Amino acid sequence: MKKTLLALTALTMTLGAFAQWAPAGDRIRTEWSEKIDPQNVLPEYPRPQMVRAEWQNLNGLWDYAICPLGEAPDTFDGKILVPFAVESSLSGVGKRLGQENELWYERTFEIPAKWNGRRVLLHFGAVDWKADVWVNGIAVGGHTGGYTPFEFDITQALQKGQNTLRVRVWDPTDAGYQPRGKQVNRPESIWYTPVSGIWQTVWLEAVPQQYIRNVKITPDLDRNTFRTEVALNTSSDDGIVEVTLFDGDTEVGSARALAGAPVEIKVANPKLWSPASPFLYDMKVALIRNGRKIDEVASYTAMRKFSSGRDKDGIVRLMLNNEPLFQFGPLDQGWWPDGLYTAPTDEALLFDVVKTKELGFNMIRKHVKVEPARWYYHCDRLGMIVWQDMPNGDNGPQWQMEKYFTGEEKIRSAVSENNYRKEWKEIIDFLYSAPSVGVWVPFNEAWGQFKTPEIVEWTKAYDPSRLVNPASGGNHYLVGDMLDLHHYPQPAMALLDTNRATVLGEYGGIGFVVQGHLWEPDRNWGYVRFNSAKEVTDEYVKYAGMLEELIKRGFAAAVYTQTTDVEIEVNGLMTYDRKVVKVEPERIREANVRICNSLNGK
Repeated sequence: MKKTLLALTALTMTLGAFAQWAPAGDRIRTEWSEKIDPQNVLPEYPRPQMVRAEWQNLNGLWDYAICPLGEAPDTFDGKILVPFAVESSLSGVGKRLGQENELWYERTFEIPAKWNGRRVLLHFGAVDWKADVWVNGIAVGGHTGGYTPFEFDITQALQKGQNTLRVRVWDPTDAGYQPRGKQVNRPESIWYTPVSGIWQTVWLEAVPQQYIRNVKITPDLDRNTFRTEVALNTSSDDGIVEVTLFDGDTEVGSARALAGAPVEIKVANPKLWSPASPFLYDMKVALIRNGRKIDEVASYTAMRKFSSGRDKDGIVRLMLNNEPLFQFGPLDQGWWPDGLYTAPTDEALLFDVVKTKELGFNMIRKHVKVEPARWYYHCDRLGMIVWQDMPNGDNGPQWQMEKYFTGEEKIRSAVSENNYRKEWKEIIDFLYSAPSVGVWVPFNEAWGQFKTPEIVEWTKAYDPSRLVNPASGGNHYLVGDMLDLHHYPQPAMALLDTNRATVLGEYGGIGFVVQGHLWEPDRNWGYVRFNSAKEVTDEYVKYAGMLEELIKRGFAAAVYTQTTDVEIEVNGLMTYDRKVVKVEPERIREANVRICNSLNGK
């Protein structure tokens, strides 16, 4: 009888949650939107490279209100499904925010009794753009930056029983200077709907009084070592840090260091990570004081090396593990018709990576967006190299494509420039330990491009373990590791750099309208247009043949536009709702595998 009552109570709560939430609007949606449970939204652990057992997911239905700038709500407008942006269908709201307004959130939560005596951290995966946070009316902190995680120690603000969390968000979209990718207030052409507010998982975590705050892992293939730097929450580095590396259940190395000093583990004949064999080592990182383990996190890493070098013909190539590899993948924007920046489920987030792998690519260029940590985890374990763009912001200068830059760059205000540097550093810090990330791209097509040599020099110095693509298709300088050209629709080589890798950062854009799967049925475009999967595939294969000839002349990598349709762009390999693959997959895969293997043995 008791089980029956519990089941009925759970059913009533679930039905009640559904009654308070439904997707907003009538645009196309993915199949995953139908699987969303408002009481169990994106339940997966959000930080795969630093896992603890004690955590609580705060995703779900929150109260929300949109108020004029500077005004706090007396009452709320309704419910919003976190973590979907307020403009998205899946938020259940589907309203624009605008720079003249602020978005307020509120919910309650309780701390488990077993967390007594521990510190409690409040984590936000990402909030676009400026967030201020209160717990029980006590301000606990704020953050600017739409693409990186942040957290607050809220222990002192907590009370017994029910606690109230309130968040205020302001987001000017393209009326501001901040990085915002392709978001604009007036979407058209290649520019899309704004994304404001909480758009990644919100969660609580219980930690000891002294705890591991961050783990930074650097593989060194030439020395066969893993270097791990562990940051603690206290300024006094009191204790010993122990790092242990595992191949499955087998321990392959362990080392200790005083807190604050790096830990190095040498592994003879390590297994290497590559797209063909994406081997990951499991790792445990422990903090020990007075012989007792007081904190431990689970992580993972991989042995791999990204570099460039000359082949037997003297052409500069991109290298993986000291061997030439032609890196080839799609331009991946990471947008969803129902969730905008946020995939409806983790299964959906994984889907694009799996499909890209199935189509024979070995790389993804993540275009002017940063994904949740779990997306990079999927790339790590499936073997997809990632080129990571900085989301553009501020307005761009003049654009010179087919010569080295002779004009004047964007002159940003001091606040704009400082904000760029802050957010770029946070993005690099966030993704530093991800094995799949191989290339940093600080600028795209002159969008807000400024002080290029200085920014590139800083990026290379801050992270020497990766390559830097200075300006993809943008204003070209003799800095960094690549010269990146864009040419639509077919591949072409307007310049060749004999001292750096020359890459084709964008090409393709073959359009195909699939009725019933369009964001706007009467307004769509592609660089070229065809009427069937066969016609698109024929054109794709033709371009692949042209690219193969250009590889012989010097191209070291290429990026095809694009993974999916996005809003009114219909040049994806899949429709925006991911329900139709718009090409003949086997023919595409055959061409892609041939291109990815084009430098084997050279």
